[in-house]
Amino acid sequence: MTDLFQEPEDATPLEPQEREGLLQTWITHRRDLNEAEEENIVVGAAWARGRRRLPLERMLSEDFMRTLHKRMFGDVWQWAGTFRATERNIGVQAYRIGIELASLLSDIRYWIEHKTFPPDEIAIRFHHRLVAIHPFPNGNGRHARLAADLLIERLGGEPFTWGGGSLANVGELRARYVAALRAADNHDIALLLEFARS
Repeated sequence: MTDLFQEPEDATPLEPQEREGLLQTWITHRRDLNEAEEENIVVGAAWARGRRRLPLERMLSEDFMRTLHKRMFGDVWQWAGTFRATERNIGVQAYRIGIELASLLSDIRYWIEHKTFPPDEIAIRFHHRLVAIHPFPNGNGRHARLAADLLIERLGGEPFTWGGGSLANVGELRARYVAALRAADNHDIALLLEFARS
């Protein structure tokens, strides 16, 4: 057995049927998977940033969220862009994903229209709730970070730095990120705001 599906302790493991969705047969180790996903994410981010003229209403839609995930992971995983059908150690129950995502996207549109929070806070709250819903089998954090970056750019801000390093590997940076997410779970968004701009 290889280390291919060895997830960091704080990551959500894939179900056996989801593991079968791996499209690239050359991937046999975790580092290969990380490399393939990273290359796909770069392509997905370029695609998304090429959609700058897309109306905000269209960007804040379930269809765009699914398509963004598929563009980020579709060269690696067959299930990319498809909502998860199984329960996880994080996230809402699978049958509630569509409802919760629709509610989140509606809230974000309202917050923008009514200037409920400053732009950075709107984007970070969006990121946090998207991670909390955990719509996809995997890649939720990376998807939510790119979605938040796209939103803050649309709101006239700069993309977030997300701690200034890679969150893919276990380490102090990832631990700070997870701690900030957990604080936000307890309604303290300050740590996540700080982490996103550090």
